[in-house]
Amino acid sequence: MREKYMAIWEGVNEFACVAETQSFTLAAERLGVSVVKVSRKVATLEAALSVKLLHRTTRKVSLTDAGKLYYQNCKPLIEGLEQAELAVTDMQQQAKGLIRVTAPTTYGERFIGPIINDFLLLHPQLDVELILTNRQLDLIDQNMDVAIRLGQLNDSSMIAKRLSSRQLYVCAHPEYITKHGEPHTLSELNQHQCLAGTLSHWRFNENGKARTIQIKGRLSCNSGQVLYDSAIKGLGLVQLPGYYVQQALEQGKLVEVLRRYRESTEGIWALYPHNRQLSYKVKLFIEFLESNIDRY
Repeated sequence: MREKYMAIWEGVNEFACVAETQSFTLAAERLGVSVVKVSRKVATLEAALSVKLLHRTTRKVSLTDAGKLYYQNCKPLIEGLEQAELAVTDMQQQAKGLIRVTAPTTYGERFIGPIINDFLLLHPQLDVELILTNRQLDLIDQNMDVAIRLGQLNDSSMIAKRLSSRQLYVCAHPEYITKHGEPHTLSELNQHQCLAGTLSHWRFNENGKARTIQIKGRLSCNSGQVLYDSAIKGLGLVQLPGYYVQQALEQGKLVEVLRRYRESTEGIWALYPHNRQLSYKVKLFIEFLESNIDRY
């Protein structure tokens, strides 16, 4: 009986990776093996179970009904084995292996990337894969260890560790103020060119209460650096974190407006899945982030 279950277990990990990525190629990359090996392992598993788990075409891979049921039942077992492996590894307190991290593009380039480089210098047995994107990746589906998120959080399925904070400023070039006037109330924003980021509204604090104001303008862009350049060139008002505009404000290249409506500081967070035991290497990484994030 033991031999039977050992035979059925062969290929389960490969099957789960294919199920999660919907691709033999991506599964092979995640596991660090060849596509041929993944395909052979999955075929062995299907033969042992005497059931077809995957639909295969030249364009895509999808789960059969039996495959969906099998994946739902074997996924907790795989996670249990991962937890057991982490527990044993953590006993040794060794910082080694791969950490997969995702962060917003510009913030990641300016702040997270340099911190990771310093971290790697201290830990030669660790590898880091940093994925910079303004899309909020699904940590479990994408097999990510840590996500860096900015501002307000809306993902309750993750554990969040506050690393630091940031302040948002609404500002404009002095020439824009001279030409178009300075807004003094939130209702005046609809009379101005407002340079929009990923959201079509800005956040404020009015008499101790949070307010969001819909904005409009000639430019919208998901890059804070582009919005900063637009404001410097006098194209409109912009709401950006201090790490984009602080120096320009100090030098008089930008002028803050609506200061009395400035929102309270918001968080910079490290997120990780709640259903995973935090490995020693990831704990070490998050602690390093927290200690160094304000140095840059």
